[in-house]
Amino acid sequence: MAARGLATGGAVLAFLVVAFTSVTGWGLGLAVAALAAIVWERRVRPGADNVAETTLVAAGVLVGYARQLGPGFDPALTAAALLLLGLLLLTGPLRDAGNLEIRAANLPVRTRVPQVAAGLGDALAGLLAVLALAALAALPAAVALAAVLLLGAVAGAVALDLARRRFRPAAGGSPVTRALRRHRPEFVLHFSAPPGSEYQVTMWLPYLARIGRPFVVMVREPESLATIAAATTAPVLYCPTLRSMDEVLVPSLRVAFYVNHGAKNAHCLRFTQLTHVQLHHGDSDKASSANPVSAIFDRIFVAGEAAIDRYARAGVEIPAEKFVVVGRPQVETIEVRAEPARGLANPTVLYTPTWTGHHADADYCSLPMAETLLRRLLDRGATVILRAHPYTTRNPASARHLARLHDLLAADRSRTGRAHLFGAAAGRLPLAECVNRADALVSDVSGVVSDWLYSGKPYAVTDTGADGDRFTERFPLAASGYVLRRDLDDLDDVLTRLLDTDPLAESRWATRRRYLGDFPAEAYAEAFLAAARRELDPTWAPPTPRTAATEPLSPTT
Repeated sequence: MAARGLATGGAVLAFLVVAFTSVTGWGLGLAVAALAAIVWERRVRPGADNVAETTLVAAGVLVGYARQLGPGFDPALTAAALLLLGLLLLTGPLRDAGNLEIRAANLPVRTRVPQVAAGLGDALAGLLAVLALAALAALPAAVALAAVLLLGAVAGAVALDLARRRFRPAAGGSPVTRALRRHRPEFVLHFSAPPGSEYQVTMWLPYLARIGRPFVVMVREPESLATIAAATTAPVLYCPTLRSMDEVLVPSLRVAFYVNHGAKNAHCLRFTQLTHVQLHHGDSDKASSANPVSAIFDRIFVAGEAAIDRYARAGVEIPAEKFVVVGRPQVETIEVRAEPARGLANPTVLYTPTWTGHHADADYCSLPMAETLLRRLLDRGATVILRAHPYTTRNPASARHLARLHDLLAADRSRTGRAHLFGAAAGRLPLAECVNRADALVSDVSGVVSDWLYSGKPYAVTDTGADGDRFTERFPLAASGYVLRRDLDDLDDVLTRLLDTDPLAESRWATRRRYLGDFPAEAYAEAFLAAARRELDPTWAPPTPRTAATEPLSPTT
C-alpha cells in the first residue's frame, strides 16, 4: 500500500506542480521522485500496472520541458511527445507478450528478448527521468528526441522478434527445445508458488543433483527464476503457458517431481508419459500434509510411516503402493545428541513460529503470545535463535508482533551480551545449522519439529487453538514433546521439563523412527537417492553392501 500510495500520489503531485505553478524545477524534481516510486512499486508488487501514473508523469515532464524551452512550437519536442505516447501504449502489451515466452537460465541459449520486454517499463521510467533532467538543464529538444528514438528502436526490435516467434516459429523447435534435447534431461522438477516460496525448491536441489542424472527445473512464475537459478547449475526455465511447457518436456524426460500442491501442477500432470512424484517441502502434522490432492500423483515420497498414518487419520484413501518411505534427506547434516542434556544453565533455544496460513483452521501461529514466552526464556538466561516462517510478514499483525520480538532480543543483546540471532541473520543460516546450535526447540505445528526430531534433543510445541487434551490426537508428534497451551498457564512447567528434567527423552527415539524412517545415519540420504533412481530406471538396484544390515536406530546412533 505504501508503494502504491507513493507512486500514485507522487505522479499526481508532480503533474499538478508542473502544470499549475511556476516552480517548474521543483515539479520536475518531483517527477523524478515519482518515477523512482513507480519502479519501487514494481519491485514490491511484480506485475503492477503503472500506465496511468507513468502517463501523468510523462505529461508533466513534457509540459515542463516546453516551458523551459520558452514560447513557440518546437517540432523536435512534438515528435518526441508523439513517440513517447506510442511507447506508453506499447510497453504494457510488449511486457505481456514477453511474459508468454520461455526464459532460460543455466542453459547455453539466449532468451534475452522476453527479459528486455519485461524491463521496458523500467526503461521508460529511466527515459522520463533523463528527459526531466534534460529539461532542468534546458537542453535542446533534439536531445529528448534522440533519447526517445533510442528506446523506441529497442521496443520496435522487441516487438518484431516477439511477432516472429509467435507467427513464424523456427523449424525444428525453439532454441530452448534444441538445447534441451542436447542436454537430455531425465527428470524435471515442476514448481509453482507465490514469490518467497523458493525455499521449497532450494532444499531439494542438492539431493536432486546427487541422483547423478541430468535434470531441469521448470518454474511457472517469473519471480522464481533468478533465485532458483542461482542455487543450481541445472537448467532452470520459466514456462508461463501450456505451449511453452510442450517445448520444454523433451522425449528424454521420464519423471516429474513436485514439492507442493500448487494448482498449476495439473498442467504438468497431463503428460501421462511421465511418472509424477510428490516430494513435499516438509513433514508435519498440519492438515495440509494430508492433502487429498496427493492422490493424483503416481508416487508420494514420505519421510516415515507416520506420514502414511496421517493420510489415513484424515480419511484420505490412497493405495499403499503409492507411498515410498525415503526419510527426510535434509536432516542428514543435523548432529545427533545421544544423551539427554538436563539442567542447562544457559541454554540456546530455537524458536520457530509459523505463519497464519491461508485459512483460520490452518492458523498455527504463536506470535501473539510469543513476547511472554521470550521474556521468560531470557529470565532463564537463554540465548534465543528466532527463525520466523518466510511468509510471516505477509500478515500485518504478524509483522508487528515479529518486529516487537526483534526489538526485545536486540535490547537484551545490548544489555547482556548474549548472542541472540534473529531477522535476516537467522534467515540466512540453514535450518540444520540452527538446530545444531540450539539445545532445545519451541515451535508451532510445522515441519521444523520433524527435522528437529532427528537431533534427539527436547522440544515444545505450541497449542494455539482450543483443542485441550485432544491436541496430541490431532498432532501426534507433539506427544513426544512438551505442549505449551495458548493461555501460557503451563509456561513455567513446560520450560522446566524442556530445559531441566526432560522426562520424554527416551520416548522421542521411537517417534523419531516413525516420523523419519529407520535408516543408518552415515548414509541417511541414500534412501531418497535410491528411490529416485528406481523411478528413473525400474531395473536399477543399489550395490550389494559389504557389511551386514545396520541395526535399527537407537539413542546411540
